[in-house]
Amino acid sequence: MRAVGVHPDVVVVTSRIWQTNATAIRSGGEVLLIDSPYFPDELELLPALLRQAAFEPNALFATHADYDHVLGPVAFPGLPLGVGDHTMERIRTSPGEAQRELRDEDARNYVVRERPLSLGSIQSLPVPGYVELGEIELELHVADGHTSDGTALFARAYGVLVVGDYLSDVEIPWISPGGALDVYRATLARLAPLVEAAETIIPGHGLPHSSETARRLLDEDLDYLDGLEQGELRLPKARDTARQREIHAENLARVS
Repeated sequence: MRAVGVHPDVVVVTSRIWQTNATAIRSGGEVLLIDSPYFPDELELLPALLRQAAFEPNALFATHADYDHVLGPVAFPGLPLGVGDHTMERIRTSPGEAQRELRDEDARNYVVRERPLSLGSIQSLPVPGYVELGEIELELHVADGHTSDGTALFARAYGVLVVGDYLSDVEIPWISPGGALDVYRATLARLAPLVEAAETIIPGHGLPHSSETARRLLDEDLDYLDGLEQGELRLPKARDTARQREIHAENLARVS
């Protein structure tokens, strides 16, 4: 697990698996932690790591309900977990989904946890909308298509855009169960002007990058989706790996 500052009041903590990012944003004595690392030891160390950097969270948020993004309550069991209203609907209509998927992934990775995942207290927030964090305002934008739910958060005052599982330099667009190709395209269209206005874009997986890099990734992702719709393999060269070809095969099966 590594931590890197991308702004004086924003730090990104990256898990050693899937380059999964958790982002802490600070303003006026308040800190919001968005998403989470994966491994039990990372979650155990996370409070001390953030405390040493003066980023001790008093609130949590998950960009979507996939199991690898909702583990914040494991590290901070006393804090409520904020989610967008579409994510709350997914949690309500598919109770125990994240817990089952986490259990299955742990079994594949030989990971042992002390106790089953509990999401604790969950607070639903309207999306699109706004949430105050100390002295700044965070914009909440709809970001579905990868799944049936999703929220991107824009700290416009800092020029930092947290996009969840989009605009990754290591992962192609992934149409997961509940997602849809046309909805994914619509999210990229919503993200485009935000990317133009941002200085740093933080994906759910991979390196934080500049607006220029994010624009390139967005164009590559649109080209990939066009190819996917036509049954063609158009993987961006930097993301043409065995794992991404597996994801492409899943995408083909889902959209055909």
